[in-house]
Amino acid sequence: MADEKFVELLENFREKKSKLELGGGQARIDKQHSQGKLTARERIELLVDEGSFEEIDKFVKHRSTYLGLDKKTFPYDGVVTGFGTIKGKKVAVFSQDFTVQGGSLGEMHAKKIIKLQDLAMKFGVPVIGINDSAGARIQEAVDSLYGYGGIFYRNTLASGVIPQITVIAGPCAGGAVYSPAITDFIIMVEKTSQMFITGPNVIKAVTGEDVSKEGLGGAMVHNSKSGVAHLIAKSDEEAMEMTKKLMSYIPSNNLDPVEITEFDENYNLNEKIYDIVSPNPKKAYDVRDIINMTFDPETFFEIQPHFAKNMITGFARMGGKSVGIIANQPKIMAGALDIDASDKASRFIRFCDAFNIPIVTFVDTPGFLPGVSQEHGGIIRHGAKLLYAYSEATVPMITIILRKSYGGAYIAMASQHLGADFVFAWPISEIAVMGAEGAANVIFAKEIKNSENPEQTRKQRIEEYKEQFNNPYEVAGRGYIEDVIDPIDTRNVIMNSLFIAESKAEARPAKKHGNIPL
Repeated sequence: MADEKFVELLENFREKKSKLELGGGQARIDKQHSQGKLTARERIELLVDEGSFEEIDKFVKHRSTYLGLDKKTFPYDGVVTGFGTIKGKKVAVFSQDFTVQGGSLGEMHAKKIIKLQDLAMKFGVPVIGINDSAGARIQEAVDSLYGYGGIFYRNTLASGVIPQITVIAGPCAGGAVYSPAITDFIIMVEKTSQMFITGPNVIKAVTGEDVSKEGLGGAMVHNSKSGVAHLIAKSDEEAMEMTKKLMSYIPSNNLDPVEITEFDENYNLNEKIYDIVSPNPKKAYDVRDIINMTFDPETFFEIQPHFAKNMITGFARMGGKSVGIIANQPKIMAGALDIDASDKASRFIRFCDAFNIPIVTFVDTPGFLPGVSQEHGGIIRHGAKLLYAYSEATVPMITIILRKSYGGAYIAMASQHLGADFVFAWPISEIAVMGAEGAANVIFAKEIKNSENPEQTRKQRIEEYKEQFNNPYEVAGRGYIEDVIDPIDTRNVIMNSLFIAESKAEARPAKKHGNIPL
């Protein structure tokens, strides 16, 4: 029989633990639920494998005595931290608890997150942060700012070493927004989450603009307009499922391989592939139809589907292996490259390269988008990011030119000249300095103008230019593409090319780091 004192201590421990796990108390938990939000612990339970979560620092307390805080206790200082597994893959998780002092970040709250980040780096495991916080704990003054700074610093050190995913499941304001912004992916929950530097009241007072929290920094605002967020979920439950799905495509760290899943070895393209893309470069189609047909069925997971829709980014599997996909979207703006599309693709390329995920690029673009707003907005600088990202990447890179590929955009979209390992083109593709119409109008301008029948002469010269230059054979003849392929062979060509290139090893000049045109 156990010693009485031991039994007493054990009961005391269990009582303390049980009380702590109630967070801010049942009334606040009920209020959280009434707003359509789960609690910090409920979110973790949905995220990790059942029974796998090991909490650390549960008994941590704040130590501030300012403004009456010496008379208040905050269970686990408002943030749950620990380790678990997602489908057997180890992860570090922190989840802010809005029922405890609004999930506000003070010194010890921050120290818990910092400790988790340090351990995650030491162990080489991804960090998933679930944000639901009113922001800095004002009563703790500069200690809160110290906490944010320490978190930002570690976010930056971890970047490219371990994946970092943020779920915004409530408010995230002021300095708090910068930690998610440094992480690799942000998932926001519709209607219950917001991100902004300054809230509507401050904006109203300073600028006179009247805007709601949702209109200022809601989930769809950041998914479609600012590009800050990558995915949008309808609920906390869906956000946790999205996080788990995302985790399945990426490795635990920059040295580990991505897991290989089962796939149908008999799956291949059929003649439906011929019905998607018209030889007419002005006829739109959805490039996602090509992607969904080409890769392992039902494995395409689009990233930032609501932002810069003229560029598609996402993960899929080819032969059970994870790949990153970049594709022009002819359905939107004819697939032209603009500021937002350049930013979107560049950051995704750099993530894939950092974590050794091969990149497959589908090209169908008329060029960089012209216009005063684009030029004044810095399309040169933003477009240069795309050139830089592809040139810097050392992972296997396969490019398929589907149709249009003109001028600077031909170079920018993973051309051989920027380091692509294999570039292939469909027979209908047009690879040239510009489209045939534009080229003919420039080259033969005087002849067309002086002709007895200018329109007939213009059409004739356009057709001649198309025949001589706007085809893949001229480019193949110079060795700038590896082959012209039958569209039905696209899957096999990509799979074989990835297999050949998987042992790729490429040296880069010794340097501290490059200077990407931010």
